Amino acid sequence: MKKEGDKKDFELMAPAGDFSTLTAACKAGADAVYFGVHEFSMRTGKKNFKISDLSEMRKIVNSYPRKPKLYLTLNTIVYDEELKKVEDVVKKTKDKVDAIICWDLAVIELCRKYGVPFFISTQSSVANTKAAEFYRDLGAKRIVLARELTIRQIEKIAQIRGLEVEVFAHGAMCVSFSGRCFVSQFLFESSANRGKCLHPCRRSYIVKDKEKEYELELAEGTVMSAKDLCTLSLIERIKKAGVKAFKIEGRNRDARYVEKVVKAYRRALDSELTKEEAGGLIEEVKSVYNKGFSTGFYLGRPTGKDFANTENSAATTYKEVLGRVTHFYPKIGVALVKLTGRLCKGEKIVFIGKSVGSEEMVVEEMERDKRKVEEAEKGDEVGIKTGFKTRKGDEVYKIKERGK
Repeated sequence: MKKEGDKKDFELMAPAGDFSTLTAACKAGADAVYFGVHEFSMRTGKKNFKISDLSEMRKIVNSYPRKPKLYLTLNTIVYDEELKKVEDVVKKTKDKVDAIICWDLAVIELCRKYGVPFFISTQSSVANTKAAEFYRDLGAKRIVLARELTIRQIEKIAQIRGLEVEVFAHGAMCVSFSGRCFVSQFLFESSANRGKCLHPCRRSYIVKDKEKEYELELAEGTVMSAKDLCTLSLIERIKKAGVKAFKIEGRNRDARYVEKVVKAYRRALDSELTKEEAGGLIEEVKSVYNKGFSTGFYLGRPTGKDFANTENSAATTYKEVLGRVTHFYPKIGVALVKLTGRLCKGEKIVFIGKSVGSEEMVVEEMERDKRKVEEAEKGDEVGIKTGFKTRKGDEVYKIKERGK
């Protein structure tokens, strides 16, 4: 490692889909977390927060040294019949979030009306200085740039006075420009622009002759599925381009993913990495969900090599359900775990939960019925010395290497 940088120069933004990922992001060193509520989020489903959760979320982030900021995403398409509802959301979240990420002019106007700081979402596809200045003049504090820009193009926009620039640094890439895709809507009436994408682009496809009905399976079937973005090899160049905030995609990912990726980018932003160090961090993030890695548009237009070779994850490791914590003894640092699978001494496990976030460990000591054991079976309740706090109900998984 060459030298330490000013840790206040850059903001590392992490995704939070639930309390476990929120905690994982804070523990791993995020400067901010972005999240959705059940309305108007580009990620609908179970992984979202309620407005009533905001006070507890603030307590959690304030309990960590960096005191991460809270950014609410309101970046879906909004219809006339929803204007009252979205206004209600903006009013209720005023003074409870640090900014709202949006792009619809109706939402922007509501943020201006109620004095809520706002950032312009990548959904607005800002790709030039004039568009960026337009939103700045409307009162935007920050622009999340279109993902289809090179480092040189980003550098020019980043020179605009009175405006911060944010870019995506890591995570899934949509094949459509700035994620405005209609394939899911066309096939399933489930709109990506309403946060309901079913990701048909990730599947493999065949080509069918309309007259003879011959079918050909494409050798690289995932023709619409881009590899995940990873900028660790370019991080020094992007830092010098004038970027303020680095965003990690993944509000639908689990706490282990958030913990691993945030830690890697925290180190990358805080230090000037050598080529070897960047390579080591890339290997670390390969251990969690990914579809292979690409540098996206940062160096120019992607090629065929930037498309995924798999429908599923290419991660080098995966989680296997192992059980749940039934009790934790704080004085001795032991978690009691009810097993739903076999566990052996020396195996790697991870605890995931609201307060623990994500904590990995190797099982060095295990007891059953107050006796030390080398292995335990499904149905057993075992005591595991953790070295960190966990609590009843936390999920426990075994970490396994893919292919073994």
